[in-house]
Amino acid sequence: MSLVKTREQLYDLDPVVRRRALERLVSQAAPADPRTPPVVNLHCHTIFSYSGYGHSPASLAWLAREQGWYALGTVDFDVLDGVDETLWATDLVGVRGVSGLETRVHWPEYLHWEFNSPGEPGVIYFEGIGFAASTPAPAAVSTLDDMRQRAAQRNREMVERVNAHLHPVIIDYEADVLPLTPLGNATERHILVAYDAAARERYPQWEALVSFWADKLGMAAEEVEAFLGGDLNRPPAPHDAIRSRLMKRGGVGYVQPGTDTFPALDEVIQAILACGAMPCHTWLDGTSEGEKHLDELMPLLIDKGVAALTVIPDRNWNIADPDERTIKVRNFHEIMGLARDLAVPVLAGTEMNKAGQRDLDDFDVEPLQPYRDDLIQAADIVYGHTVLQRALGLGYVSDWAQAHLPDRRGRNAYYAQVGRTVAGVVPNAGTGAVERVAALDGAGLDADALLRRLGDMFCAA
Repeated sequence: MSLVKTREQLYDLDPVVRRRALERLVSQAAPADPRTPPVVNLHCHTIFSYSGYGHSPASLAWLAREQGWYALGTVDFDVLDGVDETLWATDLVGVRGVSGLETRVHWPEYLHWEFNSPGEPGVIYFEGIGFAASTPAPAAVSTLDDMRQRAAQRNREMVERVNAHLHPVIIDYEADVLPLTPLGNATERHILVAYDAAARERYPQWEALVSFWADKLGMAAEEVEAFLGGDLNRPPAPHDAIRSRLMKRGGVGYVQPGTDTFPALDEVIQAILACGAMPCHTWLDGTSEGEKHLDELMPLLIDKGVAALTVIPDRNWNIADPDERTIKVRNFHEIMGLARDLAVPVLAGTEMNKAGQRDLDDFDVEPLQPYRDDLIQAADIVYGHTVLQRALGLGYVSDWAQAHLPDRRGRNAYYAQVGRTVAGVVPNAGTGAVERVAALDGAGLDADALLRRLGDMFCAA
C-alpha cells in the first residue's frame, strides 16, 4: 500500500484501521526531527467531537511527528472517547501526548456575569486535561454519562426546531447525524453537515438550492452563493452562516440555557479530580464582565481545584481591526501576568475544530514571544503529570502531590522536570516510558527520591 493511502487511513472511522495505519507509518519513518525552538498545540479537537480537518487522535499524532511538535494535547466536547487513542498514538510516534475533555458548566454563584460563552451569563467553557484513560473513575461515571446524555438531548431538540423551520429539508438525528461520528458524540457542526447534504439532495439544481437557503436564512442570494462556494460536488460542510442564523442566539434552533442545561462547575471539577486529571479554566479574551474580574475569581477557582488555564492565543492577537487587537493583546498580557503571579500553568492551542484554524501558534509573534518558556513549561507539566498519573497514580492533583509538593510553584517545577526527564532523553520519547515508570514503587518514595530514580532510569537508557 502506498504511503499516501496509509496516511488517508488515519482518518478512517474504524479504530483498527487507524492503528494499523499508524503502526505502518512509524515502522517506515525516518528518525523524528524535533523543531527548534519547540512548538506545541495542547488544544486540538478530534473526530470524537468534531475536527475541522477530520483529524483522529492518530492522524494528529502523525502530524505532530511529521512537523516536529514538542507536545500534542487533544480535547473533545463532553467525552473522554479520544483519550486512549491519543496516548497510545503519541507514545508510538514519540511525541509528548496528553488528552482530556471540554464542556460547558454553570457557575451558580455568578449567574449574573458573562464569562467565555458569549451571550450566556453564568455559563463557562471548562476543561479537564491529563486523563490517564478513556474509562472514567467510578466516582465520575454518573457525571460523565450525564454530560454525554445532556449534549445528545440538546442536539435532538435543536434538530426538531430547525427541521420545522427548514421543511421540506429535514434530517433524522439517528440516521443522518450519528453515522458522521465514530462513537455517537455529535456536535452542532455534524448537524450542519447533515443539513448541507440534505438540502443538496432535495435541491440538486444550483439556482433552487441558493433560493432555498436565501429564503430560510433571510440572506441575499449573493451571500448564499459566497458561503456555498459554487460547487455542488464538494463534500458537505458545516457552514458558519447557517450556524449563526439558525443555531446561535436569535436563531430558531437556539434556546437560552438555564441552570439545568449544563452541570454545575463544582460537580464537573470533582469528576475531573476523581479521574486524577487537572481541571482547567478556559479563558476567552478578557472582554466579558466575568473575565474582567478574573483576578478576583481565579483564587476562588484554584480553591475549588482548578490547576491550569487554557488559552487560544490566535484569537487574541491575529485580529484585523487595530483597536480590537490592541485591547485583546493588552488583555492577553494581563492574563499571562496573572497566571505567573498565581503560578498557574497556561496551556495553549488552536482548537482545530473549524477549517481555517492553524495547526500551530506562532510563538515568535510579539504578543506571544515573551511567554514562550511559560507555554513550553506548561506542556512539560501536563505531560509529566500524565506520565506519573498513568504509571503510578501520582499526578499533579493526587494526594501524593498534595502531601509532597504543597507549594504550587514548586509543584510546577517538579512536574515540568518529570516531563523533561521522561520524554527528553529517550529516543522515540514516550515509547515504553509509562511501563518503565510503572515498575517503580513510587508511592513509597518521596518527591526527590522519585525524581532521582527517574533520572537514573532514563539518563542511563
